[in-house]
Formats: sequence, C-alpha cells, structure tokens
Amino acid sequence: MIHFLSISIFPILMIIAGAGDALSLRIPNWLTLAIFAAFFPLAWATGMPLTDFAFHVLTAVVLLVVGFLLFSAGLFGGGDAKLLAAAGIWFGSSQALPFLLFTVMAGGVLAICVALWSVIYMAWDVHGGSWAKKFSGLKPNVPYGYAIAIGAILAFPESWWMMASG
Repeated sequence: MIHFLSISIFPILMIIAGAGDALSLRIPNWLTLAIFAAFFPLAWATGMPLTDFAFHVLTAVVLLVVGFLLFSAGLFGGGDAKLLAAAGIWFGSSQALPFLLFTVMAGGVLAICVALWSVIYMAWDVHGGSWAKKFSGLKPNVPYGYAIAIGAILAFPESWWMMASG
C-alpha cells in the first residue's frame, strides 16, 4: 500500500495543480503545501536513505530560490515558484535536470500555444484602431504551473520513487 501511495499521490496532486492553474491561473497554497508535505511521510515510510533525503530537501531549497528569482524578474508567478520547489523535492538532485528539461520544453510549447491563441483572439477582436497599438499591449498569461505539472509527470517514471517500488 505504501508503494502504491508513493507512486500515485504526487502525480495526482500535480495533475490537480496543473489543471487548476490552466483553468484559473492560480495555484492554491494548500495544494502546494500538500505536494511538499506528502513527501516527508512517504520518504520515511519507503525507507529513503538519509543522504538521498538531504539531497531532495536541498533540491527543493535551490528550486525555491531559483523560482523566486524568476518571480522577481517577472517571468514566473509566485505560485509557480512555490510549485516548482514542491515538485522538486520529489526528484532530488539526481533527477532534477530531467524534471527541469521536461518542464522547460512543456513551457515553451505552452507559451507558443498561448501566444498563437492570443493573436487569433486579437484578430477576432479588432474593430478599429491600429494593429500596432493592439500588438503593443499583447502579453498573454501563461499558466506555467501546467508546464511544471507536465514536466513532473514526464520525469516521474525515472525517479527514486519508481525505482524503490520495484
């Protein structure tokens, strides 16, 4: 039962976070906290070695700092920064790179799709005024929590959790 929980809780919570962000552009703090907090009892129950545990926690701290640097630069939302760290604790340093690469690829595709949709929507909405004026205000909102969720789910099969479950 513990192994089933260790391989299902995280993906389920990430799907909820990604879908919620895609629909409302919000990631509730309780959900990010649940993703983060679920790691600790499951790490203990599955017998994660202490050194691995420490690297998982360190990865979360580093990703939180990076996420808030991106937030302060205006590239990320605060919820996205917290979700990145909460997801990162599940991967640790050994799987952080695949998680981040999948997240960046998903985010790039998502940003292109949102930008194209914004241009199409703007073309429908133009009823006067200059095109230059319309394009100058174009700054679509990208629900990056959705990309983080996709990256996490794509990287999860190679994580410690899947290896530990046999």
